[in-house]
Amino acid sequence: MAKINPFTIRMQVARMFEQGQSLFAEVKVQDWLKERNHNPKDYIIRFHQKMAPVGANSAVVVEIELVRKDGQPLDQWLQQEINRQS
Repeated sequence: MAKINPFTIRMQVARMFEQGQSLFAEVKVQDWLKERNHNPKDYIIRFHQKMAPVGANSAVVVEIELVRKDGQPLDQWLQQEINRQS
């Protein structure tokens, strides 16, 4: 059973980027995929860093993009869930 975490994966990755630990962000996403019974080796993980809107709690917003290596379409639920705001 997956661990209950009050913070979304997107928030955790954004915090890693803010703290200069972006090297570990890919591992964090791979662990997130494993917890949901997906093989991380099946995906290319990309990060898109943007400035946060005025009044946001963090300085940056990081969007996570998943691409299947086999060329099959990505499950939209998975893409939406990984970029869920809260």
